[in-house]
Amino acid sequence: MKLFICCSKHVYEKIPPIQEQLERMGHVITLPNSYEEPMKEEDMKKVSPEAHQKWKADMIHRQKAKVLDNDAVFVPNLEKYGQPNYIGGATFLEIFCAFDAGKKIFLYNPVPDNILRDELLGMNPTIINGDLTKIR
Repeated sequence: MKLFICCSKHVYEKIPPIQEQLERMGHVITLPNSYEEPMKEEDMKKVSPEAHQKWKADMIHRQKAKVLDNDAVFVPNLEKYGQPNYIGGATFLEIFCAFDAGKKIFLYNPVPDNILRDELLGMNPTIINGDLTKIR
């Protein structure tokens, strides 16, 4: 299966072993936007509000293309700053895009208990509870 990994840039350092295991299982992986430069957004904010807006718009367009080019999105929704199962705005948009396109949605951990909970549950993701063999 072709999987687009979607997650907070703050957990990118935890992606390599997950990616390796998924690839050993035969999956083809597409990495998150700005994976090679996780703090690029912070740099763009320092340039100017206009530069940041343009960069962010480009990232949103890129994520849509990546969702559509894959069979599913896989969200390693790990803890971020003490928030368990974190899913932020950009990841939520990727999940919605997958839902809207009829793609499969896999969450590593349960749906977070936050403002997006009802919408995420409505998109009926498959919760794998850390078991990558459930991605199929």
